[in-house]
Amino acid sequence: MSGCGRRAGRSARKRRRKRESAIQSVSLCHQLPYVSLMKFLHQRGFTSTLLQPNHFTDTGRGLQAQKTIKPGQLLISLPESCLLTTSTVLDSYLGPYIKSWKPRLSPLLALCVFLVCERHRGEDSDWFPYIDVLPTSYTCPTYFPDDVVTVLPTSVRRRALEQREAVLEMHSSNQDFFRFLQPIMSQPVEDVLTYEALRWAWCSVNTRSVFMSRPSSHFLSGQDVYALAPFLDLLNHRPDVQVSAGFSEVTGCYEIRSAAGIRRYQQAFINYGSHDNQRLLLEYGFVAPGNPHSVVYVDTDLLVQVLRGDKSLDQKIKFLKENNFLHNLTVSSEGPSWRLMTVLRLLALPQTLYPQWKAVLLGQALSEDREQWSIETARTLCHQLLQDTHIALDKISHLLQQCEQSIREQLDVVKSLRLEERCILGSSLELLRGMLRQQSSCQPDDNAVS
Repeated sequence: MSGCGRRAGRSARKRRRKRESAIQSVSLCHQLPYVSLMKFLHQRGFTSTLLQPNHFTDTGRGLQAQKTIKPGQLLISLPESCLLTTSTVLDSYLGPYIKSWKPRLSPLLALCVFLVCERHRGEDSDWFPYIDVLPTSYTCPTYFPDDVVTVLPTSVRRRALEQREAVLEMHSSNQDFFRFLQPIMSQPVEDVLTYEALRWAWCSVNTRSVFMSRPSSHFLSGQDVYALAPFLDLLNHRPDVQVSAGFSEVTGCYEIRSAAGIRRYQQAFINYGSHDNQRLLLEYGFVAPGNPHSVVYVDTDLLVQVLRGDKSLDQKIKFLKENNFLHNLTVSSEGPSWRLMTVLRLLALPQTLYPQWKAVLLGQALSEDREQWSIETARTLCHQLLQDTHIALDKISHLLQQCEQSIREQLDVVKSLRLEERCILGSSLELLRGMLRQQSSCQPDDNAVS
């Protein structure tokens, strides 16, 4: 969860404070679900009153600082007794069933099944005060219908379908275990542990858990790093915020400290990590405005489409794949990444210069005409991506006119991503035009590959 952001300049800080002054919030702490949640946590040893749940006009639910928090000060300290982990599950009524089942369940599946069962128990559940404030649905791609998936960028679309398939596989491959739980169910197990219920639990764990490495249990299979943290999980992400976070063996609490501090009555943010907006959408179901880590990804299929006239393209793609150069090809507002430009420089070489291919991957310069070809190809890629973005935005506008509220929320998130990508690609095209002008005035390099 800990991450570091770049320190903003004076003008940026002034703009941020102006935005913050325009943001309004409404306290949620007097609403019954949050009263019950705080009572539940106080009974388990959580006593802090530094933060309170609010609804903010820009982010929705979040936590507001009730006092000025100084740099380095403890933001929140949640006792282990408040955390929902696999130990919670194994110590519950599900424990004997999980411990006796083979093959062993994954920690993720154990937590998901527990959440579904506890939600089914309603107010009889010890964890009802927490489950009652969890979202009833999510804007993660695994919730997206096909119409919404089709307007995602290509790289996100592929991973979204993989995510959906993973949850489907988790549900279908564990039917025997679900039936094994029938003795503790008040209804037929197939009506409780449905695909929709498991999807909800999977998103709850995936979007709201904190990283907390735990000793391996011989009753479970795989790495155990999930902990659901009630109240703490109301903290929203902002990419320029710096925090330190982790479980303290000394205090027995999961602790978060603010690096820069927070002014009184401002929303308290944390940093989920240096993630671009595509990853934030996939993993958490939101897009962060003004994210400095945001990029647009260039898919191998797009490279092949743009360069399909090159008879040696298959050999070049194979070579790039063998050298691990076909992933993480990106464009930012500062232009194509070094990795993308290196790939394009290699693609600029003819098959006759095969002995020089490796040198280009190591940074060998090209002749002026081949470097210009690489820049022009980068510009073509950006144009193609921008065209795809415009088509997607048109489709989104059409879908927004005829969809229900839950789909509207999903489309709004995808629209935010697409609008940001439009800005990134526009900035990159401007920069590439400048590079081409500069290239035309450069002196030739005698050591360049020609």
